[in-house]
Amino acid sequence: MVYENIITGVEEEKLLPYEKCLEYGASSLDNAELLAAIIRTGTNGLSSIQLAEKLLENAGNLNGLYSMSVSELMQIKGIGKAKAVQICCILELSRRIAKQKAREKLDFSSAETIAEYYMEDMRHLKREHLVLVMLDNRCRLIRDKVMSVGTSTGSMVSVREIFKEALDSRAASIVILHNHPSGNPSPSREDMKVTKNIMEAGRIIGIELLDHIVIGDNSYFSFTSYNKIISLSYITYNTVIKLITTNLNSLAYNNSA
Repeated sequence: MVYENIITGVEEEKLLPYEKCLEYGASSLDNAELLAAIIRTGTNGLSSIQLAEKLLENAGNLNGLYSMSVSELMQIKGIGKAKAVQICCILELSRRIAKQKAREKLDFSSAETIAEYYMEDMRHLKREHLVLVMLDNRCRLIRDKVMSVGTSTGSMVSVREIFKEALDSRAASIVILHNHPSGNPSPSREDMKVTKNIMEAGRIIGIELLDHIVIGDNSYFSFTSYNKIISLSYITYNTVIKLITTNLNSLAYNNSA
């Protein structure tokens, strides 16, 4: 309680966020004060605290800041290029720290776990991105890499480059993911062809393709969940579509729950 009295007392009003952090630690700062400590200075007519409050108001909340680009931040009066870049870099660093901590505890043998981990990063993308996920022999994430970026309707991928990356990372197995900008995770004929090619190459090289996951808008399709990896040599596109339409609840992940 003594701590609260000090923080909420008259003495606090004399301290700028930067000074308050030095005196009492970063945990003593509220959201606006944390932002103010990062941007350091205000602008004509606005203190750093007032500018930080304006930022939060425009973003809606702290999570809203993550979706703001440098150019969007610069549209706020008082936020120039340097401040915008600084804010974006701090947010990206915090995102990476959070993901690093989270992935150390995750078992990437589950399609649901993988889809949840990548959902927010991939579901809003305007173009198709294909991501290679490299795993060790305990299905823990070694690293991931965007292997190709395409258009709103497709992307090109090199099987050779996929396995070069996997070999360089000493991966025991891999998972590939790509998003459908339309929001519909239903696999295309090309998705099936790519999956088959990677699966067959993996068998020869000795690096198993555990799954190919298609990310939609709060939904996903997992080939392995339907045992399609095993039978891709003879399964037809129409069979996949039929399975999707007759058993949608089994393949869809819904974030709204």
